[in-house]
Amino acid sequence: MVRAIRGATQIESDDRDAILSGVTELVTEVMSRNELTTDDVISVIFTATPDLTAEFPALAARKLGFHDVPLICASEIDVPGALPRVVRLMAHVETDRPRQQVQHVYLRGAVALRVDIAQ
Repeated sequence: MVRAIRGATQIESDDRDAILSGVTELVTEVMSRNELTTDDVISVIFTATPDLTAEFPALAARKLGFHDVPLICASEIDVPGALPRVVRLMAHVETDRPRQQVQHVYLRGAVALRVDIAQ
């Protein structure tokens, strides 16, 4: 089955190392909590709020071994009052887990975005 997994994290600052560190943590948690390998991943879409421009979030996934996984980065819409410095992801994966057992991952300040599904 194909499932979509959501995740997000708030990054400390618009700094290359901070972005790579935060996204590495997010991707690692998504993979670990859902017992996935890169072979299970079909594709990943990353978005970043407009205040994060120092690095592409997908680079962190490449450094984790996502060499043959299609990745794309996009800018999140600039909604007034939205949580700043947030990277989101949507991973499309092959898994036998029922939809109810998929673990969506929200870290740091991004927990406030989806308290209904954050684990």
